[in-house]
Amino acid sequence: MLLPKHLIVSCQALPDEPLHSSFIMSKMALAAYQGGAKGIRANTKEDILAIKKEVNLPVIGIVKRDYDNSDIYITTTSKEIDELIESGCEVIAMDATLRSRPEKDLQELVNYARSKAPHVELMADISTVEEAINAEKLGFDYIGTTLHGYTPYTSGKKLYDNDFAFLKEVIEAVNTAVIAEGNVATPEMLKRVFELDIHAAVVGGAITRPKDITARFVAEM
Repeated sequence: MLLPKHLIVSCQALPDEPLHSSFIMSKMALAAYQGGAKGIRANTKEDILAIKKEVNLPVIGIVKRDYDNSDIYITTTSKEIDELIESGCEVIAMDATLRSRPEKDLQELVNYARSKAPHVELMADISTVEEAINAEKLGFDYIGTTLHGYTPYTSGKKLYDNDFAFLKEVIEAVNTAVIAEGNVATPEMLKRVFELDIHAAVVGGAITRPKDITARFVAEM
């Protein structure tokens, strides 16, 4: 496996966010590396290319793009797969929920990625145990809890609910390496998820979104 059993930091900023810049994300990745992270998750070919100039860490690559005929926006079609292969990322993550897609179905997209870049590993971003089981059947290398709470049928749920009960269910249901992602918001939470025998954990907003971090402080005043 290309991803180490350690902390992976998500370095992303969308166009409407203050830190939106490939240069800034590359420096954010450098800061994460200097802080001890062993992997990076990043959005867009441009950001990944910039990050790889700064750090020698494995990168989970995604491309977020909206489509009119689907709610799916994380690495949705073969176009995004091609861009990520060109970026040189070690792992491609994609929405692996059971929702309708604008182009190829999920099996076809997995097959496409495998045929175009057999050296690149694949991560399934799921929101339910059923989706995790399906992702394992499709042959993903990693299963991430990324979308739990972010689909219409899991809205309002948090990964940390009931001492990470959902994460435990996923680990029990599959043999594929599980990555904890989504609302791992404190060092204490990170310690807890690793106690549950996950492969790795992705932390994003709690580290790399200063606007949101500031807002949480202000909300307590």
